[in-house]
Amino acid sequence: MAYMGRHTTTADDGIRSDLLAAATAWAQDDPDDATRAELEAVIAKVEAGDAEAETDLKDRFAGILEFGTAGLRGRLGAGPNRMNRAVVLRAAAGLTAYLQQKVAAPFVVIGYDARHNSDVFARDTAAVVVAAGGRAALLPRTLPTPVLAYAVRHLGADAGVMVTASHNPPQDNGYKVYLGDGSQIVPPADAGIADEIAKVARVADIARAADGWETLGDDLVAAYLTAVAGVVAADSPRDLTIVHTSLHGVGDEVVGRAFALAGFPELVTVASQAEPDPDFPTVSFPNPEEDGALDAAIALATEVGPDLVIANDPDADRCAVAVPALDADGVRTGDWRLLRGDELGVLLGSHLLMRGVPDGHRMANSIVSSRLLAAMCRQAGVDHEETLTGFKWISRVPDLHFGYEEALGYCVAPDLVRDKDGVSAALLIAELAAIMKSEGSSLLAVLDDLHEQLGVHATDSFSIRVADLADIATLMERLRANAPTQIASVPVTSAEDLANGTETLPPTDGLRYVLDDDSRIIVRPSGTEPKLKVYLEVIEPVAGREDLADARARAAERLAGVRADMERLTAL
Repeated sequence: MAYMGRHTTTADDGIRSDLLAAATAWAQDDPDDATRAELEAVIAKVEAGDAEAETDLKDRFAGILEFGTAGLRGRLGAGPNRMNRAVVLRAAAGLTAYLQQKVAAPFVVIGYDARHNSDVFARDTAAVVVAAGGRAALLPRTLPTPVLAYAVRHLGADAGVMVTASHNPPQDNGYKVYLGDGSQIVPPADAGIADEIAKVARVADIARAADGWETLGDDLVAAYLTAVAGVVAADSPRDLTIVHTSLHGVGDEVVGRAFALAGFPELVTVASQAEPDPDFPTVSFPNPEEDGALDAAIALATEVGPDLVIANDPDADRCAVAVPALDADGVRTGDWRLLRGDELGVLLGSHLLMRGVPDGHRMANSIVSSRLLAAMCRQAGVDHEETLTGFKWISRVPDLHFGYEEALGYCVAPDLVRDKDGVSAALLIAELAAIMKSEGSSLLAVLDDLHEQLGVHATDSFSIRVADLADIATLMERLRANAPTQIASVPVTSAEDLANGTETLPPTDGLRYVLDDDSRIIVRPSGTEPKLKVYLEVIEPVAGREDLADARARAAERLAGVRADMERLTAL
C-alpha cells in the first residue's frame, strides 16, 4: 500500500504496527492527562499517514531515558525518551528499590528548581518513597542544587534527588541523584538503579502515597548559608561592588543572602533576570558560557561600573565571572572580559594555595581542564589528581581540598558540599577580588603572575551539535580508525583511546592526543547534551614579564592552528 509517498513493505507495516502498539500502551499507562493527550495526538497523526509525526514518535520511543551524568536529563514531553511523570515515577521506584537493598526504610531528601514540572516530579518522587515505606523530605521551595547536595549529608539522608536540567534549554528537565555521602552517583550505583527501573512493567503498578512526606523549613537553608559564608575569612576586605545575575534561575535569593551574611555590600542585581522563569525569556540559552548570556549583566555593569560581574546558571551550581578589561598600563578600557572556566579555576586554586592546604589534602581537576592547576600544585608541594569529566568523579578524590572543571564548576568547600557550588565559589572569588583591590591590583594581575611563572596555558573548546546521536558514534569511530599523526603541522607523540582506561583513569569514551610541543587535545561525547566536545590546550613558555604579551600572542596563534585542524578532522 502507499504510505508517506513511497511503497511500504510488509516489514515496514510490522515495525509501524509495533511502534503504534507500544505508544498506545504507554499512553494508557501515563498518569498525566497532558502528556497522555499529547501522545494520543501524535498517534492519531501517525495513523493518518503523517510522516513528520512518525519520525517524532520513533524518537519518543527510541529507548527510555538512561542514567547518564548522575541521573536523567532530556526534553520534556510524552514517551519513554522524554522527561515526564511516567519516566520520573519509574526512576523513583527504581531508586527506592535500589536503596532498599541496603536499608529497609530509606531516607531521601528531594530538591527542585523552577523549571517546568520540577515541583511535580519532586512530589511524585516523595510519593513513591513514602509508599514504599521510606521517609521523604522536600526542600521548602525552589532552591539551588548545592543546597540539596548540602542537605544530603547535613540531614544524614541515604540519598538525594535534585530535579533540574541545570543550564540546558527551557524545553529540558532532569533528575540528578546523590547517595548518602553527598556525591553524585557513579558506577556501579547508576547501573544498579537502572536495573531496578527496568523491572518496572507499568506505572500503574507503582504505589504512590497521597501524603506523608515532610517539607523542610528555612532552617535548612539558613544552615547552608551560615556554612558557605564561612568560606571567606572573617577579617578579609569586603570593599567590592558586584553586579549579579541568576539568569532567571533560582540563585538570586540564596546568593544575595550568602553575600549579606558574609559581610559584602548588597549586590547590584540584574532585575530582568532575578525572578525564576522556566522560559528564560531574555537569553537564547541559559548557560553563562554561551555567547550573549551575560549581555544584560554587562550592560548593567557598563552603567554602574562595578568591580566584578558574577553570574550563576539556573540551578546555581556553576559560577561565571567577568572583570574590567585593562589596557597595557592597567587602566580600565570600559569593556568587560569574561573569564574562561580554566582561568577562574586557577584563580580560586591560587587563592586557596596562598591560604594554605592542610597536610595530606589535595587539589583536582578533570582531564579536559587546564594543566596549570597541576603545575601550581607541584610548585607549592601540594598533591594534585586528574579525574574523568564530571563532579561525580572530582568530588570523590580522597582528602579533596579544591576541585574544578572548565565548564564553570568549582568545589571550594568539599567538607560542606561534595559537588560544584556556584554560591561558595562566588563568595571566594569575591574575597580574592576584594583583597587584590585593597592592594591596588586585580584578578588579571594574578593571572599574569601565574603565566609568567609557569607559562601561558591557553585553552579553547568547541562542540559539534548533532540531531542524530549516531553521528557522534560515527565521528568517534572515524577518529579511532584514522588517528592523526600530526595536528597543526606538529607531530602527535601520544594518541590514547581513553575507552581502554589508563593507569590512573577508569575507561571512558574519549580520545586524548598530546603533540610534540606539549599541546593537548581531548575529544569526547557530552554527557548531558547531543554533541561532541573538543578541548584544546597549548602551553607557551614566558621569558620574563616583558615577554608575557608576546607569549600570549604566540599561544593564541598555536591554539588557532590546532583548532582549525581539529574542526577539519571532526567535521560531519
